[in-house]
Amino acid sequence: MPQIDKDMFEDPQSEVSQSQPLSSSDTQPLPLSRALGGKSVLREILETALLALLIFLVLNTLTGRFQVRGSSMEPTLHDGQYLVVSKLAYWLAAPKRGEIMVFHPPNGLSDDYIKRIVGLPGEQIRIQDGDVLVDGVSLEEPYVANPGAYSGSWRLEDSEYFVLGDNRGNSSDSHMWGTLPRENIIGKAWLCYWPPETWGLVDHHVFPEPARRR
Repeated sequence: MPQIDKDMFEDPQSEVSQSQPLSSSDTQPLPLSRALGGKSVLREILETALLALLIFLVLNTLTGRFQVRGSSMEPTLHDGQYLVVSKLAYWLAAPKRGEIMVFHPPNGLSDDYIKRIVGLPGEQIRIQDGDVLVDGVSLEEPYVANPGAYSGSWRLEDSEYFVLGDNRGNSSDSHMWGTLPRENIIGKAWLCYWPPETWGLVDHHVFPEPARRR
């Protein structure tokens, strides 16, 4: 009698059931990410938060915020203006004459100052009847509204700067407390962002090099 292969009569579902055993439970734990709409939602929230933190840290490292107080920089800058200060600018290049910068004052005061650079390291500064002379050359300063009535002479050492307010008659600056060390400089005034009517880049004066003689 011919033998019949018994495999021909086996239930075809048996292999499926053996390779894929059924779970003893009809429920499975649901991850929180799926409950909120899929794993991409939480991931995007986390990535956005980390990116925002990274941007904040970078901006805080490269820039600073500063509020102008007082009238020492009139008519260029006004009391109450808010500025963005670029710290990066002076990491990449040395401060230049005519630039407006923010710094820690060397006179022991806690509040930061904002003034314009007039003298550079190694120069001889002399002020006479409101006229500023650098190594004997008179500077043309169209931004000055009140020249002031003081006089004096200063020799700048290496890494020292001479800074003055544009409102010379009403400014605590180098003519009162002396030269400014390089390590006291915070950064270059870059952008005014408040109030809205004064929004824009800070106006820095560009001097010819060397300064033009009369």
